[in-house]
Formats: sequence, C-alpha cells, structure tokens
Amino acid sequence: MSKLQRTGGLANWSIQRPIAVIMLSLTVLVIGLFSFDRLNINLLPDIIYPNVNIRILEPGTPAKVMEDKFTRQLEEQLAITEDAIRVQSDTSEGRSAVNLIFPYGTDIDRALQDASTRLDRAKRFLPQTAEPAVIYKRDPSQLPVMELIVSSSTRSSVELRSWVDYEFSKWFLNIEGVASTEVGGGLVREIQVIIDQEKLAAAGYKIADIKQLLQNENQDISSGVLYMDTHKLSARTEGRFDSIETISNLPLNTSPLNSSEKNLILSDIAQIIDAHQDEELRIRLNQQPGIKLTIQKQPDTNTIDVADRLHQQIEWFKTQNLLPSDIQIETVDDQSVYVKHALNNASYAAISGALLAMLVVYLFLRDIRRTLIVATAIPLAIFITFLIMSLNDISLNIMSLGGLALGIGLLVDNTIVMLENISRHQMLGKTPDIAASNAAAEVTSAITASTTTNLVAVLPFLFIGGLIGLLFSELIITLSAAIIASLVVALTLIPALGAKIQAPVDQKKNTFFDTLKQNYKKVLTFLLPHSLLIFSLFSIVLILSSMQLLDAKNSFFPTMDEGKVSISISTEPGTRLSELDKTLQIIEKLVLQQPEVSTAFVSSGGFVFGRSQFQKSNRGSISVQLKPLSKRNNISSSNWVKKTNKKIKKLQLAGYKVRMRVKGVRGIHTSHGDDDFSLRIQGSEIEVLTEIAETIIEKIRLIPELKNLSHSYEEQSNELVIKVKRQRAADLNISTEDIGTALQLALNGQVATEYIEGDREYDIRLRLQRSEIKQLHDINNIIISLQQGEAIRLFDVADISISPAPSIIKRDNQLRINEISASVNSDVDYQQLIERVFDIVNEMPIPDGYIVYDGGTLDTLKESSSTSYILLALAVFLVFVVMTVQYESLTNPVIIILGVPFTLIGVYLAVEFALDGRLSMPARLGIIMLAGIVVNNAIVLVEQIEICRQQGMEKVNAVLEAAMLRLRPILMTSLTSVFGMLPLALGLSEGSEMLKPLATVVVFGLSFSLLVSLILIPMLYLLVHKKESLT
Repeated sequence: MSKLQRTGGLANWSIQRPIAVIMLSLTVLVIGLFSFDRLNINLLPDIIYPNVNIRILEPGTPAKVMEDKFTRQLEEQLAITEDAIRVQSDTSEGRSAVNLIFPYGTDIDRALQDASTRLDRAKRFLPQTAEPAVIYKRDPSQLPVMELIVSSSTRSSVELRSWVDYEFSKWFLNIEGVASTEVGGGLVREIQVIIDQEKLAAAGYKIADIKQLLQNENQDISSGVLYMDTHKLSARTEGRFDSIETISNLPLNTSPLNSSEKNLILSDIAQIIDAHQDEELRIRLNQQPGIKLTIQKQPDTNTIDVADRLHQQIEWFKTQNLLPSDIQIETVDDQSVYVKHALNNASYAAISGALLAMLVVYLFLRDIRRTLIVATAIPLAIFITFLIMSLNDISLNIMSLGGLALGIGLLVDNTIVMLENISRHQMLGKTPDIAASNAAAEVTSAITASTTTNLVAVLPFLFIGGLIGLLFSELIITLSAAIIASLVVALTLIPALGAKIQAPVDQKKNTFFDTLKQNYKKVLTFLLPHSLLIFSLFSIVLILSSMQLLDAKNSFFPTMDEGKVSISISTEPGTRLSELDKTLQIIEKLVLQQPEVSTAFVSSGGFVFGRSQFQKSNRGSISVQLKPLSKRNNISSSNWVKKTNKKIKKLQLAGYKVRMRVKGVRGIHTSHGDDDFSLRIQGSEIEVLTEIAETIIEKIRLIPELKNLSHSYEEQSNELVIKVKRQRAADLNISTEDIGTALQLALNGQVATEYIEGDREYDIRLRLQRSEIKQLHDINNIIISLQQGEAIRLFDVADISISPAPSIIKRDNQLRINEISASVNSDVDYQQLIERVFDIVNEMPIPDGYIVYDGGTLDTLKESSSTSYILLALAVFLVFVVMTVQYESLTNPVIIILGVPFTLIGVYLAVEFALDGRLSMPARLGIIMLAGIVVNNAIVLVEQIEICRQQGMEKVNAVLEAAMLRLRPILMTSLTSVFGMLPLALGLSEGSEMLKPLATVVVFGLSFSLLVSLILIPMLYLLVHKKESLT
C-alpha cells in the first residue's frame, strides 16, 4: 500500500468546531423527526405490477359463448397494445377476464391509457347486453384497507342490502384517504314483471313488446322552454314510474290481433312484485349472515391513518346514535393490523439490536461516557436516514424498516472504529484534542474505504428490474442511507465529543480483554509459521461448503405467516347453492371449534373481494384468521392446516373436494399460475387438452411433493344446447338471434329499465313465471314469436339437448391452455421438482400442435438465481475497484478480497442449520451484502499493518502488533453488527419471515468472517508479501 499522507480532514474540523457540530446534529435531528412524521406507512413498498386487467360480465352466458363474443375480440384488439408482451385470459360463465402483461419498468399508467383506447375500439365488436367493461392495473397499495360485515337482528336481507348500498357505504366516502367502497352479498332488491306467456300470446303480444313498452313509458323527457312575457319555464314530460301500482296499471298498446280488446293493462298479463335478484352468494362471519363492505384507500396514503379514521368514524356513528340499534358491524380484515404488527416487530428488532450493540460496546470499553457517545450515533444516523427516505418518497414498510433494522449493527461500526482509536491514543497519554486528531487521521481512510465497499456491494441492486427490484430497492436505499449517515456521524460528531472526554479509559477494568488479547497473540504466533497449511485447510472447507450450497433448495421468498388460511370447497357443477351451503356450514362449525381460530369468513356460491365478485353455485370458500402466534401456542399456520385437514377428512364429505392452504402476503405474486405448482398445456381443442392433462396427472401423481393435483377442465358442467332448425326458422322469418333473445328473457329475464325511489335506483326485470318452467320439456313450450295470431313455440324451430361443457376456458397468447396446478410444501426445491416433472413429461407422446411448459414460477426463480450470481460477481468486483482506487495498489486489495469467499463457509452453516437448507432471494441478498461488509475488518487490519511497517517494524512483528492493536475494534464492530441483526435473524415474531433469511446469512457470515479476519487475513498478508524484504 502506498505511503499516503494521512490527515483528519472533516474529523479535524469537527474537533475544532464542537459547538457547530452539535448544533448541526440537533438541526438534523429536528428535520429528521419532521420527515419521519410525514412518512407514509404501508405493508409493502410501492409495487405496481406491469399488468393491465380488463373484466366484462354478462350473467348467465355460457363460457364458450363468452369466449367467442368477448374474450377473442378483446384479445385481438388488446394484444397490439404498445409494449404488451403477453395476453392471458380466463373465461367462465358470464365472465371474461383478460390480463395484459408488460415488461417490468413499463410506465403502467401510460400502458393503462393505451389499453383503454384499445378497449374503446373493441367495444364496437362486443354485444351491448354486457355490463360495462372494467379496466384497472394491479397495484397492491390499492388492496382493500378494511373489510366489514354488516348484519341485523331484525331487517330482512333485502332491506339490509339496500341500507348498506345507499346509506352506510356512502358514509365513508368523505373520509380522508378513502377511494371507494364495494358492497357484496345479501339480496339485491328488484322489481319483477313476471309474464304469463299464455295470456301474453292471447293478447297478441311478444315478450319483447312488453320490454319495449316499459322502456318507452318509464322516462322523463325534456320538452323545451316556454317563453312568457316576464319569465320563462322549462318544460318536462313526466313519465317515470313512481310506484309499483303505476307499473301494474300501465295501459298496453292495442294489439292489431286483438283490436276489439280495450283497457288492457300490464297486470292483466303479468304479475308485478317487489322482489329481489336470485340469491347466488351467501356471506357469513362466524356463522352470522351479513353484507360485506369493502373499503379501498387512495394511492400514496397511510394505511394505518386511513384504518384509524375508519374505526373512529364507526365509533362516532355509535356515540351519535346514527347507527340503528339492530345493526352489528364486525371487521373481517383490517390491513393495518398486520402492518402495525409487522412494523412494530421490525422496530422491536431495530431497538433491541441497538441495545445489544450498546451492551457489546460497554463490555469492551467499560466506560459509560464513551458508550453513550456511540449511543448518540444511532438516533442521529437513523433520523438522517428518515430524511433521505422522505426525499426519495419511501414509505415505512417491512422492507424499508427491515433495511434500517439490518443497518443498526452497521451504523455503529464506523463510530466504534473512530472512538476506540481515540480511546487508545488517550491511553498513550496524549491530550484529548491531540488524541482525537491523531486517531481520526489514522482511521479516516479505513472507515471511508469500508463504507464505500458496503455501498458498492448493494447499490447494483438498484439497477435491476423485475419483481426483485420492485421489492428490494427501498430496502437497499434505506440501508445505503443508514451506512452513509453512519460515516457522516463517525467523521463529525464522534471526534467532536470524543475530544471532550478528559479521563482516559480505566485500564484496570479491561483485564478480561487483556487476557483475551494475550491468548490471541499466542495462537496467532503459533499459526503464522503454518500459514500455507492453514490456508489450504480453509480452502478445502470452502470448496466443500460451496458444493453443498449449490445443492441447496432454491426458492423465491420464504413463506410469510400472516395467520391467514384459505379453505376452498367444490362439488359437482350444477349443485344448488343451498346444498353446497349445508356442507360449508359443517366445515365452518368444525373450524370455529378450533381454539386457534379468531374468525371464519364464509363465502358460499363464489367469492367477493374488493371490486371482484364471482358466482359459482358449486364453489365456496372459508377465509380463516388465526389468533396471533403467541396466543395459539406458537402453532404455525402450516401446522394448523395439517391438523385441521385431518379432522375435515374424518367428516367423509362424499362428492366434495376440500382444499386448504396458507395465504401468502397479499400483493406479492411470483407466478402466472394458479397455485404453488403450475404446468400449462397449450393447444386448440379442449378435449385433447383435457386428455393430455389427465395423462400427465396420472403420471406425476406418484411424486409425493405434489398435493391436490387438478387441471382447468376437470370440472365439466352440463349445458342446455338449443339447435336451431334453420330451414323451418327461415320459413317463419325467425332468426337465431330472435330465438336466443326470447329464451334469455324467458329463463333469466332481462333488465328492461329501472325504478327510482328517492335517490335509490332498482332494476325492473322482465321474465317468465318460474312455475311454468320446472322440467326440461317445459322449455319446448316457450313462445318465440307470433305468426298471424298463432304462437310459434321453441319446439317448432329448434331441438333441445344437454351436453357437457367446460366451466372455465383459459388462454395464453390467444391460444387455449389447460393448467395443471398443485400445492407444494414450503420445504420443496421447486426447480428440482419441475425438472422431475419434465423428465416424466418428455417421455410422453404429445400430439402435434400441443406444447407443455412451466406456468411461470420456474422462470422467475431462474431469473432471480442468475441475477443474484451476477450481482455477487459485480459486488466483489466493485469492492476490489474501490480498494485499489483508494490505496493506489493491487497487492493489499487482493489480500482483502481473498478473504471474501471464505465467508461462504458461514453462509453454508446458516443455510444448512438455520434455514432448513433453503436458499431464498433474501438469503442471496444477504450473501451479496456480506461481500461489502466482511472486508471492513480486513481493511482496518491491513491498513494498520502498513502503518506499523512504515514505522519500521519487521513484517511478522508488524502483523502481530497490528492484530493486537485492531483486535478490540474488530471484535466490537463484528459483534455489534451480529448482535444488531440477531433479533431479525431469530425471527421470533410474525412479520419477520421475509427478512429472516437475509439477517441469518449476514449473522452467520459475519461471525465466521471474524475468524477469517483475525486468523486468515494475517496469514494471507504474509503469504502474498513473502518475497518482500523484512521491513
């Protein structure tokens, strides 16, 4: 290392201007506190996935018809959206959902606007009978902030739904931070005009005539302006229905077939009733039926603040007696609860880590004043970090706070090196000012270099895209900010305060450390002559550890336990809702009997979540919220699932499939698949796709890691098929559209117009009497048209049959697919699993025109794995560059960098014994961080060796002397870093799962690097400098 002139620089200025430094520090504290108060609080960073979703609903329309009329049209128009790389769709009865996928880094707002333009063009090709299309982007920050269940002890389901729709849900819209409310469940009021088709035919009308009549009569029409001598009046022709009686007494137009009939009114041929829509979804919370109210917050708002305002509003309603006495309100899900829990735990990890670090400092320095100086560095550096977070618009979330918690140990590293060196110089009898100045000049270069290496090791993460970049960028920025803040504090406040301590360190209190130092000197003196042998042994262990790491189980994220479990139930298609609900009630009762359960939210006949509502009479779900981990005897969610699953199997629910799984963190998606395991078959014919999928499932069922295997088309529903007799229909001048429209009006009915009551609006639905259509043959008698007074019925123009049809049709890049999905245990290596599956698939004959491919998780996993290797190599290279630039030398940076690979031995121990052999993306980030952290001690030690040699010491003696001088700061910085991250690594509380692997790898790696720094680096120095002169 070249002989550079060492000066204190900023540290010397701080020693000479202590008042200025203290006042500037106080200023930073105040500004940092102000910045902290302005930070938003959320669970996750701002993640906007590069997806645009489009959804169209037309209730009652079969999946194949939805595919032809809607999905294909949407795909064709949307696929040409600029920058779109993939278009996927799910089509089911009455629902078409298309998902546009863009590359990460795309301006999703611009993409949304472009897709909206394409959608407007596509609407020209879509039937007008569908509900308006909904287009939105996938933004986890706009997930429901709160979900409530509203129930009543006296009101009917219709009355309760109306009250929630038009009153209760509106109360929250003026609360700051609330974006929208969505209502689901219950019975929705509607006015039904139930036609007697025989009377209708006798009167000479078609059902379409009545629909037209209702639409024409139910309207208020602007009728111009009347100008008078002194003023003017706007004219309005009033025709809106103001009561059910008005609708009943609506005169019918004179039919040309019954011109003698006079004064015929609507009630003569129809029954008009105040009723409700068909019940398709039942909702309960803890066995209590109710209405679900979902509340979504605005983007860039504080989750906890919005949730607190909502709770306050509800309490205010109660205290002001605005809430009717019969109404009960329960919370199904409150996102702020888990946010508070996760952030409190991260804060606890940071605070406890800081206290442990202070304990280590005190045990080594045995001086409360010097310990308090180090303690002042932590809040000051933290508030500087908050200031930088505020300037970068970073919220407080599990990632940014995790970065701060990880940085706690690193925050005091530079401070310790500086203060320990000041204390050492004071022990030599120097005055406080001179001791501080000399000490600062000695270590400024080292701590600057170590800080720079810490930064360059992690900063490349900011330049990568994909989900990794979205998730970890805020952690890296926060950690980097903390590291920079620690350097500023170490070069300013610490020298200024250290120079004011008059009394030297009491050496009598350091007998333990003196004994430790003497023993270390004996060990090092004994080992140095055997440097090559020791290095060879270390290398062998490194090779073996690296080989084991290559065989580690790969995963993207560790399983996070929010205490949420999903239970899905399905049975034969076509099953009535009431039959499904009986089985759901049995499972619901069993679940609520478990002592670990807090709430059980049941959705029978589909699901409702936020803006999404999906009806399927043969499907239901139970969302279980477990009690906090401490209140369920530390039983993990996965273990609870295993235990409860066994009890459900004992119920022997014949004909029902019950599937349980732990819910991950909402908002984090790593796959395009439906489940943990996703395999896709692409082709044109559903029958062939089904056959291939069933063959594959039969083969891979023998793999024990795959649970609950299923495919998209295994659930076939029966479909009523009406085959038009084209010649006969043509003879009668009846089109296929006429037949389809008449059937739709007869079976499902059709909303003809709306009934307005005050400020409430309800549908007026026109349909046939249900009692007229009880059996299949009754459909034959539905009147399609009138020809010269004679009713033309369905059997005259069509044949009726029943055939199986898929319940859902999946497509990928405008081609049909069949998706095989399965649950996978969290301890399974997904990459090895998918390779085993493809070994089996590749031996199977796949028909021409059909391909089998992974559903997306493997690509994400491979991308994250390759990215981590690239980043690790880049980190090591940049660390080496920084050191060579800093010291204008290659030799000593090579010595320092050679110590980095040996930390992989500690990483292997972490993965094998603390992480269950699993190498996740957070663990890989920990390895990359280590590349910048572990060189700190080596830099300090090698630089001290150079100082000793410059003072004329012989090489071996210089190594021994430097090792003795730097033993204490190396031990202190390593142990404070380890203990600072230890609470996060232990992961004893909920919400710590995400960063536990990262902290664990760093703790084990740093612990082992202590051995590398104290033993291996001195040996490497002697080996590399072997041919040099003795001095």
